[in-house]
Amino acid sequence: MKRKVLSTILAVSMVATMVVGCGGGGDTQADAPAADAGTEAPAEGGDAAQAEAPSGVAADKEGGKVGVAMPTQSSERWIKDGGNMKEKLEAMGYEVDLQYAEDDVQMQVSQIENMIAADADCLVIAAVDSGALTTVEAQAKEAGIPIIAYDRLLMDTDAVSYYASFDNEGVGTAIGEYIKTAKDLDAAQAAGESYTIEFFMGSPDDNNAVLLHKGVMDVLQPYLDDGTLVCKTGRTAFEDTCILRWSQETAQQWCENYLTGYYADEDLDIACTAFDGFAYGVKAALQGAGYTAENWPLVTGQDAELMACKNILDGTQTSSIFKDTGLLADKCVTMVEAVLKGAEPEINDTTTYNNNVVVVPSYLCTPVAVDKDNLQEVVVDSGYYTAADLGL
Repeated sequence: MKRKVLSTILAVSMVATMVVGCGGGGDTQADAPAADAGTEAPAEGGDAAQAEAPSGVAADKEGGKVGVAMPTQSSERWIKDGGNMKEKLEAMGYEVDLQYAEDDVQMQVSQIENMIAADADCLVIAAVDSGALTTVEAQAKEAGIPIIAYDRLLMDTDAVSYYASFDNEGVGTAIGEYIKTAKDLDAAQAAGESYTIEFFMGSPDDNNAVLLHKGVMDVLQPYLDDGTLVCKTGRTAFEDTCILRWSQETAQQWCENYLTGYYADEDLDIACTAFDGFAYGVKAALQGAGYTAENWPLVTGQDAELMACKNILDGTQTSSIFKDTGLLADKCVTMVEAVLKGAEPEINDTTTYNNNVVVVPSYLCTPVAVDKDNLQEVVVDSGYYTAADLGL
């Protein structure tokens, strides 16, 4: 194919890189979040090979076409992600084909097929379904087009070269730690007190959701085990709490059913949700059930969407996880440029993200929990939102 002629050059480059060590020297990663030394690759496929650097990219390529496949425009964060990447890549001289699949797997497959047919030089994919794109990914590999997975790990494929994301288990840990601190679970444990809690976790076809749930449970499971936290539905396992396609409507329906079936005579104290959209659904269910400021539960979220930040300010959502998508877009753009120039991009994790076929070299950004106390500092002072955006 058109770019495979330089595969030998890049293979030699990869070998040289491996000799001096993955991820570059200490200066390269000085400001990067350190990978958790205690994190192991999943047992399944644990001996999988390290993902190979793309072999079909022209070194020192000037410009080029980049296909950016985003999952949906129904969530504000994906609109920001796609817009950030398009703006940054175009400013660097690349032609960008940005497509949104509206949570339709076949639409995303067709969009990626069209990018391949249009002779894209690199693909950035945030998958609708992380395991449903293997055929089209294989087509890209055959055409010599490198793939960078964006915020959702592409599963069951050796066609993915790199992964740019946040520390997804760390997101779950941050949510769990926020609940632990806000409710002072250690004090409640010592006093023999308890809080009710229900869980609304991410999509089963998104590997990030599995890691997030693990992070949450690593913090909260001891309190569930000793009765400090009481989940009246008994739904705590990932299989029982995951919500397909991160559906706000499903979260609302679940919460309505829980409040009617389990909390008619007792308040729900904590709604542990993995996404701001879930928090919106929970808010609607709580309002429908007559909850007020006096008995409003602690409600978590993720993404620090503008609406979520406003809800935090008015007290109908307690916290969210801020993930600076501008920073993530920056890191992904540097990955694109590196692979198109035949270089190795900056990475800070070479062990965690096993997609059942290969361990994908990754760059992980650090998430931050936000609530009323630090919202101004984190999301306004950083320039992510303006005070006017939030009505301040």
